[in-house]
Amino acid sequence: MPELIDWASDEMKPVFKDCLSDPRVDIKTGDVRAEIRAGHKTFDAILLDVDNGPDGLTRPGNDSLYDDRGLRCAHAALTAGGVLAVWSAAPDTDFSKRPTECGFRATTQTLRAGHNGRGARHTIWIAIRTGT
Repeated sequence: MPELIDWASDEMKPVFKDCLSDPRVDIKTGDVRAEIRAGHKTFDAILLDVDNGPDGLTRPGNDSLYDDRGLRCAHAALTAGGVLAVWSAAPDTDFSKRPTECGFRATTQTLRAGHNGRGARHTIWIAIRTGT
């Protein structure tokens, strides 16, 4: 969403500093599903903060990012050693198995939202593309 890029470039500039203008960074707007399904092995990282996570609580159509086909497309879109990170508002035992089944080396992290160790718990899956 262009609004998020604007937010990151303006209000969040003290946090991001100049990393978004680094010549190695290419931020794309558009349908993430279409970008991933193109399968060009062009991404070093795909960071998904879509809906409330793999459950697709808000938009069931987002489920296709997290099913076997979606994860295999993400695997194909990543360069060797590339990282797929998936944020979720809650743990998902079924999803936790899926990245490994789709060719990733995956770990699950549970983190607090606040810097002080308080706040809601969030789940982040870090999946590294294995193979060539």
